[in-house]
Amino acid sequence: MKRIGIDVGGTNTDAVLIDGNRVISSIKIPTSDDVMTGVVKAINSVMAAQGPQDSPIDAVMIGTTHFTNAVVERARLERAGAIRIAMPTGESLPPMIDWPADLREAVNPMSFMVEGGHEYDGRPLMPLDRAAIRDAAMRLRDAGITSVGITALFSPLTAECEVEAASIVQEIMPDARITQSSTLGRIGLLERENVTMLNAALQQLGRKTVAAFGEALRQAGISAPFYLTQNDGTVVLAEIAAANPVYSFASGPTNSMRGAAFLTGLEDAMVVDVGGTTSDIGYLQRGFPREANNVVEVGGVRTLFRMPDLLPMALGGGTIVDPDKLTVGPRSVGYRITEKALVFGGDTLTTTDIAVAAGRADIGDRDRVRHLDPALVQTVLKRIETMLEDGIDRMKTSAEDVKLIAVGGGAFLVPEKLKGASEVLRVEHAGVANALGAAMAQVSGEVDQVFSGLGRAEAIAEADRIARERAMAAGAVDSTIVTLETEDIPLAYLPGNARRVRVRVIGDIAFATA
Repeated sequence: MKRIGIDVGGTNTDAVLIDGNRVISSIKIPTSDDVMTGVVKAINSVMAAQGPQDSPIDAVMIGTTHFTNAVVERARLERAGAIRIAMPTGESLPPMIDWPADLREAVNPMSFMVEGGHEYDGRPLMPLDRAAIRDAAMRLRDAGITSVGITALFSPLTAECEVEAASIVQEIMPDARITQSSTLGRIGLLERENVTMLNAALQQLGRKTVAAFGEALRQAGISAPFYLTQNDGTVVLAEIAAANPVYSFASGPTNSMRGAAFLTGLEDAMVVDVGGTTSDIGYLQRGFPREANNVVEVGGVRTLFRMPDLLPMALGGGTIVDPDKLTVGPRSVGYRITEKALVFGGDTLTTTDIAVAAGRADIGDRDRVRHLDPALVQTVLKRIETMLEDGIDRMKTSAEDVKLIAVGGGAFLVPEKLKGASEVLRVEHAGVANALGAAMAQVSGEVDQVFSGLGRAEAIAEADRIARERAMAAGAVDSTIVTLETEDIPLAYLPGNARRVRVRVIGDIAFATA
């Protein structure tokens, strides 16, 4: 199967064309100001390796920072309505109370708190106030709001309040885009509501982004179905991804980690992905990124949902070096590195200039950095080494040394030896590992919820069935689906032999039906 993988980063846009497991062509170009121009250029570059008699492209996989950037920049966000079903106990802290003021202002939410929800043991807290839901829906409709986030107390235990509320809202607002918290987050009302409202505020951008990518593919003459990468190392049909844009958060580093596993054949290792602006350190388990099990902040907002366990650092190929203070970062020239870095004729000292001066990289014009003081070069290299060693130590779960795979366009910044790493691995195509990870991604299905009234085997079997259904809905071939992870935790404080079950399955993409 021929696939094109694309990863749009803040500094570079990478693309690869693969046929099965063989890399046919690859390209790394600076990300354009309007993004889509760079995407079209990248596609045309890798497609140049295609002859007129070659088989057509089967699918295109795209990773993008669009949605994360929108949150960070407080831009392109849609006004959304928040309906919290948790009264009378959940009244003291209104929706989005812990958001940064500028982000809350950008979303400008219209919030409603109504009676309903459930207790921790699954018993109803209060009957759902259907009249209040209808009133909220009518007021949202009259205000011109078309995106709504619904969050009910302990909905991961039972989502019936959210489902009924969504039905009422849809009846009054047929064109509304509704996000139910139980489909995204975990136990923890505020964090689950936060990710629900981020998703609601991003859905319009999700639709526009998918449409823009579709147009970019048409301009490049490609009619194949396309997918967006997710933050668990998989892909999903673009139309489905548009409804849940929050699942693309941190998908870039995740793509790089999957690409690292693909390039090395290792399923358990540490990965450092060095981009143009930042680096991310993560851990591969069974070929996929280790998942974070605690609160993760996105743009200053506390969330608790599916996210990879990553350690970001302000270290990249475009990171600015202050020769007077001998500091590295945190500022970066970003995608303007080909204009600003010394080796490209610019006037800003970057880590790339340091690497070229040290002979670690052959980029640009080395003569432009021959004047750098060797002592300065060695001092900066030592600072970079210390940053990476500290990051490795923070991400390890044992004192044993681990293999470290260095990928990304700035992988030349990673020294050959590091404390905590038994070996530093470098592989061909490491510079476009993110695009490779996107190109070879599979489709997943996941369930993480509490089951009661069932035995352990029955609960796990039901969770597995739901996860497989979700994988098929996302575009997976039924016969290829395999279970990747199964976890169950008995909940002694809940009645009915309750247990939390998490099942994750992976399957190949159903190209013929995409």
